[in-house]
Amino acid sequence: MKPLDEERAWELLLKIPPGSEAGSEEYAPPGSSGSAKLEWTAEGDWQTTPECTPGASDLLELFLPLRRTPKLVIGQLGQSLDGRIATEEGHSHYINGPADLDRLHRLRALVDAVVVGAGTVLADDPRLTVRRVTGEHPTRVVLDPRGRIPAARTVFRDGAAPTLWLQEGPEGGERPGPAEHVRILHLPPGGEGGFDPRGVLSLLRARGLGPILVEGGGRTVSSFLKVGALDRLHLSVAPLVIGSGRPTITLPTIQRLDQALRPPVRHVHLGDELLFDLDLSSQGSTPSPPPSRRFPDPGG
Repeated sequence: MKPLDEERAWELLLKIPPGSEAGSEEYAPPGSSGSAKLEWTAEGDWQTTPECTPGASDLLELFLPLRRTPKLVIGQLGQSLDGRIATEEGHSHYINGPADLDRLHRLRALVDAVVVGAGTVLADDPRLTVRRVTGEHPTRVVLDPRGRIPAARTVFRDGAAPTLWLQEGPEGGERPGPAEHVRILHLPPGGEGGFDPRGVLSLLRARGLGPILVEGGGRTVSSFLKVGALDRLHLSVAPLVIGSGRPTITLPTIQRLDQALRPPVRHVHLGDELLFDLDLSSQGSTPSPPPSRRFPDPGG
């Protein structure tokens, strides 16, 4: 039997219910006479039948812990070598390359909701859909405290996925948006960004949304990080020096380095870029499962 490739490993990941700390899944490609199997344990060990390719192994090592974390909240940012996510004018297309964009779309496919701030929608006009990989589009959540985003933006008119537009206003209930797929909800106030990150998560949980991706921009991700609302952070670094521009993360001033966040980290090479997979579970909203690793080779 041929080794398990990235495509079949991805199909197996999609079949895993969120929060499955241990279990197994099988996938039989259409027209195939054989099936692939993935098994994983609560201790973080995993194995596949048949054996997987190096690319499939990297995919499982990166994404299996996310599938195993109940009620995951993960942040995501892409930056230059000098810690910038965009120029001063907000131009960011594209700091990161194709391999990292594939990873981002896989993240979207593994969550129920993707959250962005008003600045990201105004600067990038993103679609926030899954286009580069197999998977379902997540619910799109736009945080717009001051109601400054025009209704003509793509997420409010394309009908590609359910979209929640969170604005300041009367508490309780919801109202129709500019298109059938859009609902306008009250944004829980508070915080430096004009919203309460934990209140936003509670609102989304009440709507039955499980794993959540906070995709940007820097101020929005920083707001969730500041209050300890992230379980993990994917920070991808491109070999690019911008020299000035918008910073990646902004947190309150500290006086000593022992006050800095220094979470456990795993490094993943994505083409010529480097991904920092940061485990924030010690300060996040959900205890993280043990890191995933292949079962030891019985042959030594």
